[in-house]
Amino acid sequence: MPTKWIITSCPTFTRSFFMRSLQIVGIFSAGAALLLTLSVAQQSGRSDEGSYVLALDNSWNRALETKDTKGLDLLLADTFVSVDIDGSTQSKTEFLASIQAPSYHPELSVTEHSSAALYGDSAVVVGIFRTNGVDRGKKYANRERFVDMWIKINGSWKCVASTAVLIPAKHPSN
Repeated sequence: MPTKWIITSCPTFTRSFFMRSLQIVGIFSAGAALLLTLSVAQQSGRSDEGSYVLALDNSWNRALETKDTKGLDLLLADTFVSVDIDGSTQSKTEFLASIQAPSYHPELSVTEHSSAALYGDSAVVVGIFRTNGVDRGKKYANRERFVDMWIKINGSWKCVASTAVLIPAKHPSN
């Protein structure tokens, strides 16, 4: 009963307390809405960045098919390292030279599927890549799983490392 008496005897206190509570709830609600909006915008921005990195990664295929070492040079960091399906490694200079080799004749370079995961100014692209052509007089047709590591350097995305593993062809069992 004393509580009821205090509330009814102090209507100004009750109204001001109620109004203050509404203001605090309103401020928290506005803050939560702002955080939600920023989170959605950041996710959209990250999605755009991921799509951009995937587009760069896919442009690598066209550059391989056309032996466009100038295009590849723009995509690769100066410290780029490639780990090939046989376990060998190549620097950027060695990789670009191998693409320009007169004995290398790519016919098809296609990414079957890939996905990008962003980590700040870094991205990891994982996918499956098919390629065929002629290298040193021998025909090849490969299907490979690859991992490409991209870093945003001075505002530009550059691939710093690439590794590929040959996916063995499945042979029908007898």
